[in-house]
Amino acid sequence: MDVENIKSLQVRVQRELVEGLTPFWQTQVLDYQNGGFIGRMENDRTIDRRAVKGLILNTRLLWTYSALYQFLGEDSLSTLAHRAFNYLVDHFVDPENGGAFWMLDYQGNPVDDKKKIYGQAFFIYALAEYYKIVQEKQLLDLATHFFDMIEGYAFDSKNGGYFEAFERDWDLAEDLRLGAADMNEKKSMNTHLHLLEAYTNLFRVLKHKSLEQKLAEMIKIFTSFIIDPDSFHFRLYFDEEWQPKSNLLSFGHDIEGSWLLYEAAEVLGMNELEIKIKEYSINMANAVLQRGIDRDGGLFYEANASDIVDTDKHWWPQAEAVVGFLNAFEISQDIKFLNAAIKSWNFIEKHIIDKKNGEWFWRVSKERKPYQNAPKVSEWKSPYHNCRACLEILRRTEKILKSQNLE
Repeated sequence: MDVENIKSLQVRVQRELVEGLTPFWQTQVLDYQNGGFIGRMENDRTIDRRAVKGLILNTRLLWTYSALYQFLGEDSLSTLAHRAFNYLVDHFVDPENGGAFWMLDYQGNPVDDKKKIYGQAFFIYALAEYYKIVQEKQLLDLATHFFDMIEGYAFDSKNGGYFEAFERDWDLAEDLRLGAADMNEKKSMNTHLHLLEAYTNLFRVLKHKSLEQKLAEMIKIFTSFIIDPDSFHFRLYFDEEWQPKSNLLSFGHDIEGSWLLYEAAEVLGMNELEIKIKEYSINMANAVLQRGIDRDGGLFYEANASDIVDTDKHWWPQAEAVVGFLNAFEISQDIKFLNAAIKSWNFIEKHIIDKKNGEWFWRVSKERKPYQNAPKVSEWKSPYHNCRACLEILRRTEKILKSQNLE
């Protein structure tokens, strides 16, 4: 094992987290005029003060500030976590019907009052992380409320899994899409992946039997329907009865899912399940390594069965690649995964980190040219993928070195 390369990776990731990402999100995104946080910043740091404020950005801010506080211990981070929590509760939570709105205007009024299950999942994910730093029972009560809403309205008792989106009053929505590029189908990999992630984090702090059962069921949904047993890529969209509706592949979700699935099995602590999911995780990471990685170490965005159909390299799949390949190395001890993880970070460092304006570019082309018109902060561009990746890399490399007595 190349100890020096692992230690070098640690140093470089720590530097980016402490000197790059954390100061940016501590200082650049507060909305002093209207409360909470800004909704949009262009790549040149121009702020749109009237931009919409999205549930995903705001829940991911709460998660990130809470996670960073646990790692760095800076009081300003817990203050920001409190600010994010208060804004979410005061403006996003629907006091009449339960759950959380999808989108607000810049003054905090709902402009899209749909209850998208993907968004409800991120509320749970963030609340569980915030609970770790404040230890207040009301947070577990609120997280349980979201769990009950999801299970009461979105769970498909006939076919298993969860429906995508609901109107304000929890009637099933006609337009079920997460975003404009998504298919209007009853079920998706993406929503199930982030429900899995949310329930995993909640189970860490709330050992309820019903939650344990639902998390185990969710893992089975992935192995039964979502993971293609031949290619080990995720299928992306499904009808009510789990018939696949798309042949697209998303390498970023594959590599992210490979470690989130293993994490879920690990947190449940069921040995047989963990052994089974370990094989899936290794196979999924291997599938991404074989088809998704460009020669420069960057991860392509999308493919179909025969071709790469989107050769851009977005910021979040690169971040997830480092974690997913590190996880695959930890559970397989196959050095090719460690090398892939380091190569992925090298790509991020050279081409994704914005050395002029800070934070990371949204995406670069196959020729590694940044898209200057893509925002630096928006309802979809948050600190969750890259800050989480840094925290995971630091935790995992420490564990690898300790296990080899190589610190």
